[in-house]
Amino acid sequence: MADAAHAKNHSYHLVDPSPWPFVASISAFALALGGIAYMHGHSLLWTVPGFLGVLYTMFVWWRDVIHEGQKGDHTPIVSLGLRYGMILFIASEVMFFVAWFWAFFSSSLFVGDHIQATRFDFTGGHWPPKGIEVFDPWHFPLLNTLILLTSGTTVTWAHHSLLHKDRRGLLWGLALTIILGLLFSCVQAYEYSSAAFSFGGNIYGATFFMATGFHGFHVIVGTIFLIVCFIRAYKGQFDPKHHFGFEAAAWYWHFVDVVWLFLFFCIYVWGGWGAPIEGAAH
Repeated sequence: MADAAHAKNHSYHLVDPSPWPFVASISAFALALGGIAYMHGHSLLWTVPGFLGVLYTMFVWWRDVIHEGQKGDHTPIVSLGLRYGMILFIASEVMFFVAWFWAFFSSSLFVGDHIQATRFDFTGGHWPPKGIEVFDPWHFPLLNTLILLTSGTTVTWAHHSLLHKDRRGLLWGLALTIILGLLFSCVQAYEYSSAAFSFGGNIYGATFFMATGFHGFHVIVGTIFLIVCFIRAYKGQFDPKHHFGFEAAAWYWHFVDVVWLFLFFCIYVWGGWGAPIEGAAH
């Protein structure tokens, strides 16, 4: 009788009571307070408690979700909800990058309108602004484009191997994708260190570093996502029918690839057209 009373008569998963939403809200609030304090001249250490709390909450909350999947709680209808959630998350990320592209194109295409509206000339009347030496798009940016495009093929190889129960191909594909993601971040960090313009003082630098910098942050997040998938794959936690964690990571990585293509052609190639190139002979 007791078993019959507790038997599930639906395909949905009712999650167990969890402290993590409350802990996440407290950690995010502490991180916001620390960020505000830092902006008002206090030490960056004020952000550490909130930042560590957010990282810890992410780890334990996602750990619980993984355990739910391993227990069989992720029924087909629950998995469908997870897929919808990931799709909506990526859609929100698309709009996030639309804002940075909007800022860049608004500043570059309507230079005269900005001068007239604000009574300040931040661009010297043309784009890129006078005195700005841009990156050569056919140097490190092109290299990073090739790196990301290659990483898209390796993560697809890993997914194909998983579907065909090729564990060796899955691990090699994930390992190569992670290495390429780390290489991309290293190349971009070196590129930033040699930039002939800064974030502050000019609208070109502000829009450039916001767009490419946030993409770089997404590459780091995606690389961590893939590292977690590699560990789970090594432990044998994926099979051809139950591997949404890996599938979500692959979707996210392909999203990062596509955004970079737009960044490369719109900001590096078109956005710096006609400007002096850093390090080139004048």
